[in-house]
Amino acid sequence: MRRDPQTGAPDFFSFARDFLHAYMPKTRGLSPKTVEAYRISLECFLIYLAETERIERDRVSFAHFDRPHLKGWMTWMIDQRHYAPKTVALRLSAIKALLAYAAHEDLTLVALSQAAKALKAPARPRMPIEYFTEPQTRAILAAFTGQTPKSRRNRMLLILLYDTAARVGEITGLTLGDLCLTDPGHLTLTGKGNKTRVVPLTEKVIDHLHVYLAEFHPNAAKLPATRPVFYSPHHGQPAELSADTVSAALKQAATTARAQHPSIPEHVHCHMLRKTKAMDLYQQGIPLPVIMRLLGHENASTTAAFYAFATLDMMRQAINAATPAITGLATDELTEDRLQALYSLR
Repeated sequence: MRRDPQTGAPDFFSFARDFLHAYMPKTRGLSPKTVEAYRISLECFLIYLAETERIERDRVSFAHFDRPHLKGWMTWMIDQRHYAPKTVALRLSAIKALLAYAAHEDLTLVALSQAAKALKAPARPRMPIEYFTEPQTRAILAAFTGQTPKSRRNRMLLILLYDTAARVGEITGLTLGDLCLTDPGHLTLTGKGNKTRVVPLTEKVIDHLHVYLAEFHPNAAKLPATRPVFYSPHHGQPAELSADTVSAALKQAATTARAQHPSIPEHVHCHMLRKTKAMDLYQQGIPLPVIMRLLGHENASTTAAFYAFATLDMMRQAINAATPAITGLATDELTEDRLQALYSLR
């Protein structure tokens, strides 16, 4: 029993240590980045207690995780730290997860967890949808002319980022072992929480990859499967690209493309390619559950029944049907609610 020897109360830091160092990474198998996000959220609450409530961390106990303190923390994040509603929601969800874990370990903490579970984060405002139009997409993907090795690498990088609708981290973490260019061509992406998904590749992209691999990974079959697909040399060895490098490549492409298409937003980010692919698929009449499956989004309440039938072949047909040149209308009206569902995908 993890209790304070003097008071007999559950020891908060013992539970927090087990939660972050054992339960999250080992029992649940969450990625280091995810565990770090939980740690940062917990640290944020401790900072609030110290700055606002004058409660130093060596005095923190589960008694400070009651509703009044949590509500004060939420107000502090909004009014003092000016956190966006999304950030407040993420911070609060981490604390709820910790309390839920502690409640399963110690029955005396169940009421505390249930009280916190009832708290609601502030509603997120509906933000304008950010995606590229068909002419903008074509111009961005063609911005790198391929006159230098770096240009050819960046061109392949953006093409694959768009065609697979991958997150940046999924592309930078892609290795040679994740590629399968024989029929049926596909790749394996490792996303949030170390969850993997298989994404089919179009014939055009496979052709591009053959050319790219011949230059950047000659004799690929003899190279380590862990070798990054996209890399920059570091001490003579291929090093995985950073997210900042990918972001810089997109910004450079957007700057070049903006000469022909001034409507391209001044501030672009890689997630816009992911959203653009989702929009292109939807505009071709691809059902939303298939798109959600392709993008690695899980929502059991709306798509679980469909997932059993969303096979790799169905997803391949969906991708082959969608191109940046939108020639048809969506089968259903693209309502605001559908847009929000489409672009809430992370």
